Amino acid sequence: MGDSQSMRVAESRNRVPDVVVITGMSGSGRTQALHVFEDMGYFCIDNLPPRLMLQLAELVGINSGVGRHLAVTCDLRSQGLFDEITESLSQLREHELSCQVVFLDTSDEVLMRRYDENRRRHPLAKPGESLASAISRERAQLSAVRDAADLVIDTSKLRTQALRTRLRRAFSELTDQQLMEVSVFSFGFKHGMPVEADLMIDVRFLPNPFYDPEMRRLTGNDRKVADFVLNNEVTSKFLEAWYQLLDVAMPGYVAEGKSHLSIAVGCTGGQHRSVAIANATAAYLEKAGYHVSLSHRDLSLANVRTS
Repeated sequence: MGDSQSMRVAESRNRVPDVVVITGMSGSGRTQALHVFEDMGYFCIDNLPPRLMLQLAELVGINSGVGRHLAVTCDLRSQGLFDEITESLSQLREHELSCQVVFLDTSDEVLMRRYDENRRRHPLAKPGESLASAISRERAQLSAVRDAADLVIDTSKLRTQALRTRLRRAFSELTDQQLMEVSVFSFGFKHGMPVEADLMIDVRFLPNPFYDPEMRRLTGNDRKVADFVLNNEVTSKFLEAWYQLLDVAMPGYVAEGKSHLSIAVGCTGGQHRSVAIANATAAYLEKAGYHVSLSHRDLSLANVRTS
């Protein structure tokens, strides 16, 4: 990680609150927002009575220095729910826990359309009450909460990806690319193609160590095989093009808000070439600042030297 990126992460850690309360108009996107916080590693609870926030924060260790944060949603479905918010936030601060309130708002027109398209009944509507009346009543009841919120986001014309970006930039300790989990794995085509791969590259065109008796029972994790695969003109040209492709594709996936990306590297048996290239790919992406996990799906099936 570069110096400037390290500084940005340090600054984020100083400003990211321990507890985030997500509230707002019904139908404005609270559930989607909670999913974003879940992807960011927050401990998330939907529709939590505010009086339980301190107890929950202590229960899951938010105040123990483990670096985890709590995100909860609150709405008006429980009687007197918001009367407790101010007191609950004060209790959190008394216990040296920082907290912020995010209010999601949406215009009446958009809310009416969303409920009509989804054929849903407004959760606060009384028997016989019109949708317009329920929305108006909820807005009036939430006006004080909206005024006191730390961040108000109007989702009327906001796509889910844009909402995700706003919340990530405001409440994540990590950069956008660090938030995307990247799984790189090798496999052998003779054992079946992986169905879970987002990107798959076939490296069976590379020189094959299998035909050298000294390397046949080794793997791409062995230095001799790795050198054979990587240190030749064909592989050098391939890796140059492969890395250029990743340099273009990876930021695009990040910009789309993809939370997990799976990259599969395949050769015939998943023992030599795919293992070496998967290792090189993972190292390249880690150096670029991505959070990478590396595995070799079919290596346990290979006929390898055990002594």
